[in-house]
Amino acid sequence: MIRLGLRGRGDLAEWRDAARALLRARVGPGDVEWRVREAAADLFGMADDPLPPPDPSLPAPTVPAAFLTLADAVICHVDPARFALLYRLLWRVQREKALLSNPSDADVARAETLTKAIRRDAHKMKAFVRFKEMGPPQDGRRRFAAWFEPDNYIVGRTAGFFQRRFTDMDWIIATPKGSAAWDGQHLTLSDEPSEKPDLIDDTDDLWRTYFAHIFNPARLKVRAMQSEMPKKYWKNLPEADLIPDLIAGAEDRMREMIEREATQPKPFHYRLRERD
Repeated sequence: MIRLGLRGRGDLAEWRDAARALLRARVGPGDVEWRVREAAADLFGMADDPLPPPDPSLPAPTVPAAFLTLADAVICHVDPARFALLYRLLWRVQREKALLSNPSDADVARAETLTKAIRRDAHKMKAFVRFKEMGPPQDGRRRFAAWFEPDNYIVGRTAGFFQRRFTDMDWIIATPKGSAAWDGQHLTLSDEPSEKPDLIDDTDDLWRTYFAHIFNPARLKVRAMQSEMPKKYWKNLPEADLIPDLIAGAEDRMREMIEREATQPKPFHYRLRERD
């Protein structure tokens, strides 16, 4: 049994290098014990075993592009079994060329479940990051910071979205699972956990005003809203302060909307009717 520990913070290359060496040495999935390396555990003698030498009779392994795409997402999940799952798939795909096209396969189905979780986590990050300004501009560029709490190691794969969208300002997104920073020229990524900064911004009130004005009590579906905006994100969203009161008053506001008389159309409406 070969025991291997990885940092496991979303770096595909870390797993790929170890998996390639094992595959070239004919080490089967059942002969590898993968774990997430932790500094405290390593102090008590849980050292990694050396990787075995490659079998010279074996050709270099090849994998379909779809596997690399799948692995790049799965490796970002926090599931400690993800390393073993990917290695089983890698081992099997050498012999089962159409494996990844079989959605009923247990390993393929599990990998797809993890991939969907990564996509959802990235979607939530794009939707719920709130930048707050950090003091006056420097060298003509405004500076912003944001705090987000993802479920998985998605900062690196999501940072490009913010770089493209907010290229005209300097910013940093800090999370417990890493950070991303942009200075107008370079995107800097780190997988080290960050501490939550103390961020206050005047635009918090603008978020609250905007949210209050777009809230439609007649279309309120609490479960659907909480599915799209889970409560775990509320504490970091300034507009979420309003949600309990808006929900509580939704029925009364809807009744007022029904009882309110219809407003007359604008004058140009009649002019358009006469013209037509």
